[in-house]
Amino acid sequence: MTKTQGTPADNPAADNPVHKPSDAPVADYVATLSAALHGPVRAKSRMLQEIRDGLTDTVEAHTRDGVPHDRAARLAVREFGTPDELVPSCQRELTLAQTRRTALSVILTVPLLITCWYLIWTTGQSWQIQHTAQLVAVPLAAVAAVAALLAAVAFAATGAPARRLRTPERLPLAVAWAGTTAGVAMVVATLALAVLSPPATNWPLVTLAAMVTALSHGMVSASARACRRCARLPVT
Repeated sequence: MTKTQGTPADNPAADNPVHKPSDAPVADYVATLSAALHGPVRAKSRMLQEIRDGLTDTVEAHTRDGVPHDRAARLAVREFGTPDELVPSCQRELTLAQTRRTALSVILTVPLLITCWYLIWTTGQSWQIQHTAQLVAVPLAAVAAVAALLAAVAFAATGAPARRLRTPERLPLAVAWAGTTAGVAMVVATLALAVLSPPATNWPLVTLAAMVTALSHGMVSASARACRRCARLPVT
């Protein structure tokens, strides 16, 4: 007599797969932190990964002591503290990271644009056009240069050695507005020089400056907006 293979109804094990330990408490904890924190994507991802790894290690330590996995996950989350307790200190790190990112974008773009502006208003132009261009562009270049200087100071103040000290609360907001000011000055100065410069002689420089300005303005403005958002969040 041939033995027939049991159907799912005849084999209860088919409807009851092996129960897998649940990491839902850990996943929910990290997701809650992710929704509450704001800052540079890489810095935030790295921070959340470190927290997830710490929770995972704690869960494994509890399971080695004989605690069931589900309960070990809940214990690990409880020992870490509530997200509300952890968010301020984590946000402080991300705000510093965003401040440095904004400051660096200003530091890198402003000198390059000032060089482009200088070449535009000194190449192939009459004295009258040069003088008019300088009257318009020099004050704007000075504004951008001051913003870059402030950004350089902020970049140094938020470096690794300075993290042992308390960063001034208004520094991230100051850097954000410096970035916005530099971005506006970039656009206005480039437009003024483009209008005042003879297209027949300076069109390669004007085109280059316009392209660099567009890219720089987009980068600096986006970073400055993110920095303002971070600066308004509570930190400890």
